Parts: sequence; C-alpha cells; structure tokens
Amino acid sequence: MSTLKAVRGTRDLLPPETELWNRVEATARAVCARYGFGEIRTPIFEATELFARGVGEETDIVSKEMYTWEDRARAASEKAQSLTLRPENTAGVVRAYIEHKLGDTGHLQKLFYIGPQFRRERPQRGRYRQFWQIGVEVLGPVTSGSESPIRDAEVLEMLASLLDSLGIRNWRLELNSVGSSTDRPRFIAALREALAPVKHLMCEDNQRRAETNPLRVLDSKAPEDQDIINALPKIADFLDSDSTAHFQQVLTALDACSVPYTVNPRLVRGLDYYTRTTFEFTVPDGSGLGTQNALLGGGRYDGLSEMLGGPKAPGIGFAIGEDRLILTLQSGAPGLASETWVTKLDAYIAPLGPERNPAALALARELRRAGLSVEVGDGSFRLKKSFETADRIARHIILLGEDELATNILTVKTFATGDQTKVERSALKDHLGR
Repeated sequence: MSTLKAVRGTRDLLPPETELWNRVEATARAVCARYGFGEIRTPIFEATELFARGVGEETDIVSKEMYTWEDRARAASEKAQSLTLRPENTAGVVRAYIEHKLGDTGHLQKLFYIGPQFRRERPQRGRYRQFWQIGVEVLGPVTSGSESPIRDAEVLEMLASLLDSLGIRNWRLELNSVGSSTDRPRFIAALREALAPVKHLMCEDNQRRAETNPLRVLDSKAPEDQDIINALPKIADFLDSDSTAHFQQVLTALDACSVPYTVNPRLVRGLDYYTRTTFEFTVPDGSGLGTQNALLGGGRYDGLSEMLGGPKAPGIGFAIGEDRLILTLQSGAPGLASETWVTKLDAYIAPLGPERNPAALALARELRRAGLSVEVGDGSFRLKKSFETADRIARHIILLGEDELATNILTVKTFATGDQTKVERSALKDHLGR
C-alpha cells in the first residue's frame, strides 16, 4: 500500500515554523487594530457567479485556475448550484458588504481578513494551490469618504508600516492609475489596436491575452515580448482630469508621509474590478522569492459593488501572499531568519527518576497556571539527554530530585548565562519570569 501524502500544491505547516506564521499574523492584527480595522471572516467557498462577475470571466483566475464543482441538490425542492473555492477574498468581502447592508450605516467600513485561498496554478516556490492571504478592504458609500485619495494613501502608508514592523527592509512600492470606468475602455481599445499587427510575434499566452484581456499583456514577464510591450500606449495618456487629479493627490499624501514610491506606467493589474490607483510591493533579489519578487498587491475597485448587484460603494484594498511573506522572512537576510521569531519556553522540568514524574507534572501545572510556558521531561531520561532537550527548547532547566522535593528548594540552570542556582519554590515564578 502506497504512503498517503499531501496533495500536490499543498503542504503541512509544522512547528516551529507555525510560530513564525502566528507571529506574523499577530503583527498584522496589531497593525490593523491601530488603523481602526475590524476582522471579517467569509466562507471559503462561494457561488461561482460571484467570481465570474466580480473577478472577470476572461481572467486567468476564472478561466483556468478556479476549483469549481456542482453542489448536487439534496431534495426534490432544491436546485443544484455551482460552487467555487475562493481564489481571492475581495469579491467575498464585497458580497458580505452588500448582503448585510453595511452601506446603510453610512459609515466607512475598514475590514481585514486572514485565511486560505485556492487556485489551480502550477506549483512553484512560494506559490501553492492552497495559499494564505492577509488582506484589507476599505469601502462604503461616497458620503463616508470612500472615494477620497486619502484612503488610498492611508492603505499604502499602513502597508509600509506593516512591512517595517515585520522587519522587511528595502521593499519597493510601485503604483499607477488605471483610470476610471470611462478611461479604461478607451485605453483597452487603443491597446487592441496597437497589438493587432504585432500579437502574432508574441508568446502564446500573450497572443491569447491580446484577444481576451489586453491589460494582462502589460503585466507579462515574458522576456522575448518586452520590446513590443514597452512600445505599447501608456494608460497615463488616457486618464481624464478627475483621474489625473486623484492620482496626484495620492502621491502628494505619500510624499507628506515620507513613504517612498515609484510610478510604474505598466502596472495595471488585470482583474476586471480595478480602477484608478493600483499598486505592488516588491522585495529585492535574494529575498527568497526567486525571479518573481512581488510580495503583495492591490488597488481601488470603485465599481465592484455595482457589478455584484449592490449599491455604489467605492473601495480600495490589498492582499499579501502570506506564504511568500514567510519565505522572505526565512530568506537568511540579516535579521530575518526564522529562528529570530521562535520563542523558547520559560522552563523545562527534568524529574530525576520515574518516581518523580507525578511531582514534575504537578510543578508544571503550578507554573503554567501562573502564566509560564513549561515542558515536562521524563524521569527515565539520562540527565545529559534532559539537558540537551532543555537547551534546545527552553531558557531554564529545573532539576527535580528527592532533595528538591523534600526541601522545596529547586536547582535551576539558566542556559543563556550558564548560571546554576538554588531557588525556593515560592520564588520560582519570579525567577523564571525575569
């Protein structure tokens, strides 16, 4: 019988790596709280129509990468329904905004999420078929200020603060404007016209994109097509005065906050719902992501609520690929190795003999109830093994033998200093918590 393994494109997360994940997520939650965001949790599967309408039927996500199935009816009165594991979370958040009538409050909704997404793409370093995202969405009625450029700048400044808090250095912010719902069709028409005589010279993927979603051609990394792509029209030449003014106000606010950025006229992001500000944060080569160094991306989606049958609710958001973020932290760059995120236990209790095991467990319970993190060894271990194990996982080792139990004075060694001392049981909590 063959050994069962995780499905291709998925994997298990094990200790101590999961501690790094938890620390990253805790940092993200703390930053979101400082900026006034509340957590939203949406289902991991939705009606397929949600993504077809919101993300776009001609995108790679919808046309090639979604996990979709027919949910059979369980009774004669029910209808079968096409369901899809969520490939991204923005559409689900906006669906929840509409369904729960959050717009009726009149307030700006600042929401964040942390959870798995699913895409059937080719597995590669940092990209899995089940992957995790940390994301935020800011949306609401126009009267709440949801259209304001200050919202765009605040989200970007928040991201800069988050990456700094995680210890990620030398990140690069690239941004652009893809214009309004009236600018974009004019630009796409110009792209189609410019691509028509040259698309046959491009790679197979770009030939298809030239027909179905020309914006995605601009985002292509195919080296053989770069000269053609560089000669294509620029979106900046098709922006109306309102879109131009909006983008300039975003840049002015970033300048005021001293957040560095680069305007990238080729940054368009091909999902159908994006409008105006789009952005991407990248990290330098050697940061653990290989040739694809994009860490996160996002943008404004002023018309998505209407596309899904809801009220006008301009919004902006981003999603961080948490898998890729973790790879960056584990890349070996100075200060970013995963070991710096692993917290050792406060103490390891080494019972000296199997008959001391019950007393060791009782001592561990006492210390744990006092808020300390403790591991209990086994009295059958040789003392050398207990020390080796304790040194790997804890800051202190507590020796528990016959004398210690009789006198309630315990022998404690601190690994960082090498000091070994006698500590009264009543003072043990304070000694370990230093």
